[in-house]
Amino acid sequence: MATYDLLVIGGGPGGYLCAERAAQGGLQVALFEREHLGGTCLNEGCVPTKTLLNSAKLYRHATESAAFGVTAEKVTFDHAKVVERKGKVVHTLVSGVEATMKANKVTVIRAAAEIQGRADDGFAVQAGGETYVGKRLVIASGSETTIPPVPGLKEGLASGFVVTNREVLDRKELPRDLVVIGGGVIGLEMACYFASVGVHVIVVEMMPKIAGPTDEEICKILMDTYGKRGMEFKLSSKVLEVTDHSVLYEAAGEKHEIPCDLVLLSAGRRPYTKGLGLEKLNIEMDRAAIVTDKHMCTNVAGVYAIGDCNAKLMLAHTAYREAEVAVNHMLGIKDEMRYEVIPSVIYTDPEVASVGESKASAEAKGMNVKEIKVPMVYSGRYVAENEGGKGFIKLVVDTDRNRLVGCHMVGSYASECIMTATMMVDTELTPQRLQKLVFPHPTVSEIIREALFKI
Repeated sequence: MATYDLLVIGGGPGGYLCAERAAQGGLQVALFEREHLGGTCLNEGCVPTKTLLNSAKLYRHATESAAFGVTAEKVTFDHAKVVERKGKVVHTLVSGVEATMKANKVTVIRAAAEIQGRADDGFAVQAGGETYVGKRLVIASGSETTIPPVPGLKEGLASGFVVTNREVLDRKELPRDLVVIGGGVIGLEMACYFASVGVHVIVVEMMPKIAGPTDEEICKILMDTYGKRGMEFKLSSKVLEVTDHSVLYEAAGEKHEIPCDLVLLSAGRRPYTKGLGLEKLNIEMDRAAIVTDKHMCTNVAGVYAIGDCNAKLMLAHTAYREAEVAVNHMLGIKDEMRYEVIPSVIYTDPEVASVGESKASAEAKGMNVKEIKVPMVYSGRYVAENEGGKGFIKLVVDTDRNRLVGCHMVGSYASECIMTATMMVDTELTPQRLQKLVFPHPTVSEIIREALFKI
């Protein structure tokens, strides 16, 4: 029976970074992963989707650049080649994680782990027929695709007519017609990819808008942009059934049928916590999610939960930060999570990025705020690189405290610019102090400076 200072269940972003930081802090660490290091993010989420989206963007630039003085003939798109490159990118990065674990002397156990209960020296976990004991335990088991109780959905998944983000990333052929069930972040990014390379895409969303809590004006820009590229949106629409060749849905009391070649199920994700043995420690749960405090502690001393399994904010970079907070708590270093300063990005084309409060969410909390909106055309580089772009930035300012509390952007490089706004919200400096920051010119990030001077 092997004994460690820390056992980590799950080798995704939260789990592997937790193992790395803990080992660097002097702890002996064992990391359990039943599939591939890197988890959903690295293998079938964040990284592979961005690889595909970059290829789609290159294709669109090659075919839609006449206004910039660039024309090309006989441009082709080889989806199978794109998928092949995606595999190479994933392999390179997973290998990097494996090398990092080895360099930090983390013991990696490639087997499903199940908690057995308490042990004299901490907590017992069984994996691959062996029992491991750890003084502390971190649960970083991630999440899984939500499968709603729609007739025909399970049969479609079994036949391959319905796919999730996992299977769709490995398909070597493009469908002619694709129905995406769910207009959230994952669904939109994949819809963006397929629509950009010539697939007819229809997004069916139960809510009256796409992209969840994303600013409504930003959602409208995305819908207008992709509508011009042939994508269709069926909002306030409930999927009733999936047949072997179509999707049936209801909207405004009327039933409709959409024939298609492929269905992408993207109706959200839920914490993956079944079968882990959590009940043997009486860990407090909120439905499928593990309840944690600001230090990532559960109700059981010495047990932590990080990443998607606590359902706080299902983003890889959230899991990274939670891992650091958890390890710091173990090591006696003062630290805590601040979810209000975690940025979010949708990697569509144009990109969407946000951090902090919106005007609506701030007012719902009783804050007195004002919103400043500035078109992206105030940025010289944006104008130089975008023909007829309709991007913009919105800053949300707490007028009582004279502090920036939110930022929302749509346009090129938004994913890179949002970190500047995140630091502004995090540091809580006054707008007057932030106005003194010098931005390199010409950059798209200068739009933040332009907005600051409108306050």
